[in-house]
Amino acid sequence: MTASGLRVLAVDDEPPALDELSFLLRADARVTDVQTAADALSALRVIEAGAIDAVFLDIRMPGLDGLELARVLARFAAPPQVVFVTAYDDAAVDAFALQATDYLLKPLRADRLAEAVRRVAEAGAAPDASDDTVAVELGGVTRFVPLSEISHVEAQGDYARLHTVGGSHLLRTPLATLEERWAGAGFVRVHRSYLVATTHIAELRVEAGGTIAVVVGGITLPVSRRHSRELRDRLVRGARRDSPP
Repeated sequence: MTASGLRVLAVDDEPPALDELSFLLRADARVTDVQTAADALSALRVIEAGAIDAVFLDIRMPGLDGLELARVLARFAAPPQVVFVTAYDDAAVDAFALQATDYLLKPLRADRLAEAVRRVAEAGAAPDASDDTVAVELGGVTRFVPLSEISHVEAQGDYARLHTVGGSHLLRTPLATLEERWAGAGFVRVHRSYLVATTHIAELRVEAGGTIAVVVGGITLPVSRRHSRELRDRLVRGARRDSPP
C-alpha cells in the first residue's frame, strides 16, 4: 500500500459483475487505482507489469480459475493480498487455506466490500519485517522471527519449514525463493531439501564413500555432491574473515 492509497485489481469473467466490482472499489476513498481483468492470464500480466496491493478475484472462471491463480500468486516473492468475490460458498475453506484476506459472496453489498477493503488496508499498513526478520503465522498471530535464530530450512513441497532452537514454523514460500532471498544473510543450499545458516554449522563430517554431512542444531543433514563445493568455499571464506590478522 502506498501513502496515497491502495492499488487493486478486479478480476471477473462476467462483464456486469466486473463493472459493478470496479465501480464499488473506485467509490472507496482508500482505493486510488483500480485495474480490471477478465481472466486469470490477463490478471497475471497486470500484476507482473506493476505493483498491485490486492486482487479482488472471482473463483469460477474458464481456464485458470481463481483458486489456481491464488496458488500462483502465493509463489511470488511479495504476493498481493487476495480477496475472493464469488457466488458460491463451497470454496471458503480452500480460500482461507491460501491465506485469503477475505471471502465475499455475490451479490455484493457495498458495506461488506468496504469491510474487505478495510482489512486489506490494515494488513498493508502493518509494519514490515526488516531484512533481518521473517514474518510467520501461528494460530492467527503474526510473529517476526530473527534470521539469526534460524538454523536451517527444510523443503516441504511448495512450502518451507523454518527450524529454530525453540521449534519450527511453516512458511508459504518455496525453498528456492528463500535461497535467493537469504543468500546475503549467510544461508547456503546444501541439498535439494535443505538450506542451512553457515553460522549454525557445528560440524562438517566426511561420511563413508566420501559424502559430506553437516551438523546443525544437533541434527545431521546430508550435503549433496553438487552443493559440497559451494559449501566448502563458503566455510573457507568465512574462516578467513574471522581469523585474526
